[in-house]
Amino acid sequence: MSETTTWPGMQFGIFSVSDITEDPTTGRTPSEAEKIRAAVTIAKHAEEVGLDVYAVGEHHNPPFWSSSPTTTLAYIAAQTERLVLSTATTLITTNDPVKIAEDFAMLQHVSGGRADLMIGRGNTGPVYPWFGQDIRQGLPLAIENYNLLHRLWREDVVDWEGKFRTPLQGFTSTPRPLDGVAPFVWHGSIRTPEIAEQAAYYGDGFFANNIFWPKEHYQRLIALYRQRYAHYGHGTPEQAIVGLGGQVFMAAKSQDAVTQFRPYFDNAPVYGHGPSLEDFSEMTPLTVGSPQQVIDRYASMRDYYGDYQRQLFLVDHAGLPLKTVLEQLDILGGEVVPVLRRELAKNRPENIPDAPTHANLVAAKYGDEAPRQAVPGANRGDNLVGDSPYQDTPAPAGAAFGLGRKEA
Repeated sequence: MSETTTWPGMQFGIFSVSDITEDPTTGRTPSEAEKIRAAVTIAKHAEEVGLDVYAVGEHHNPPFWSSSPTTTLAYIAAQTERLVLSTATTLITTNDPVKIAEDFAMLQHVSGGRADLMIGRGNTGPVYPWFGQDIRQGLPLAIENYNLLHRLWREDVVDWEGKFRTPLQGFTSTPRPLDGVAPFVWHGSIRTPEIAEQAAYYGDGFFANNIFWPKEHYQRLIALYRQRYAHYGHGTPEQAIVGLGGQVFMAAKSQDAVTQFRPYFDNAPVYGHGPSLEDFSEMTPLTVGSPQQVIDRYASMRDYYGDYQRQLFLVDHAGLPLKTVLEQLDILGGEVVPVLRRELAKNRPENIPDAPTHANLVAAKYGDEAPRQAVPGANRGDNLVGDSPYQDTPAPAGAAFGLGRKEA
């Protein structure tokens, strides 16, 4: 098994939406090449300052650059040693589940297990017809495609038939997951309870966007996920695996932070030119101020959502120049995250799971035994002619939201 670091309790990191936005203070818009190179620099610096995770979104339209997250993450993996590499999000509706299975298993191998993914439906409606799908089928696509992805990573030979893609007979996805353990999956959601249900059904993680809505909205989604996680027999509600987004901009003096960030907030399309910076900060977790204000705001997240496993911050967006982003990382890694680690570890019950990593997933599966290593030709189907030594059982059916149901 490859060596990876297990962080006790929680992981802290950053995520990028990969927007290319004009800097309102200079009027300059960086090129795609600049932003892609900057993303690599930012990820490497995140590791240098002691953060645990770097995640990047997936988009297929301007003004975003990240159409191939696994390519970017593999390149970053080659230049880092312990950073967990993830997505925010991978489009489960418009990507072929077979290709997701292959790409992320490959990323697992080349990164030494430092890879997981967040799946979601995305927030760009036109992407559906670009990839031959119908947005009106968004939820059924998410449910069916993930069911297939889940099986491809756990069954060496898959016979499968669904509504939205051609059937598979005797199919083996390659490479097999590293150590026979699938990448951990977070189900990302902004507003959809069906996604919380899906995450709970499979015992996967639930990642609440936690950016654009008041805390009460996310409290309802997370409470539903925790309740259903326990209903499906994966553990107590408190043991469900929860991640949160967030966004910050910091300076030593809070008023300096407000002054510096205001033109970016006022001009960035992502904020919609709607509420003022002050109103948006009041209604959402956006925190613009001193490091202590950020510590106080995010240390209180446990009061609203319970103990959780992953906290990601948005710091690279809205036209902020690379120099500023790196300075934000210095503050985050040097002043904020060390204190949050201590604060959120206080009185954390012993039965709360640590953040999922490849190392602790392998340990949970095998205990003291050696991990399973895939052997070419062993228990494989024939992808060319569809010859399968197995006939797999169908997926559970008839559940709420089409996921399957266990009696309470």
